[in-house]
Amino acid sequence: MTTNKITPKELNERLKRNEKVLLLDVRAEGKYQAEHITAPQIENFNIPKTNIFEMEETKEERKLPFQKKQEIIVTCTTGNSAAKCARILSSLDYKVKVLEGGLTAWKEYQKSREE
Repeated sequence: MTTNKITPKELNERLKRNEKVLLLDVRAEGKYQAEHITAPQIENFNIPKTNIFEMEETKEERKLPFQKKQEIIVTCTTGNSAAKCARILSSLDYKVKVLEGGLTAWKEYQKSREE
């Protein structure tokens, strides 16, 4: 199963067009609280990857705070954990994309725009 991706530039363009975005950050709560992507158009969720991995192991679908028909952009620090979580959510029929390169790539993209 291939994972759909969105680049930091594409995400930024959506935000500039004032599109609403659901962003699922799968890092640990402490890391999320310390730093995450914010914008008025973003509805942020933090569900640690271990919770999503458990859904796959137990084959038990938890009640998640978003609808299956909504597009969810999944992120983490570098995109690796986000890709694993996206595959699990996709197998449960959620509409997901991974932020390519994660928070690290997002910060690098934002920094490159400032220079």
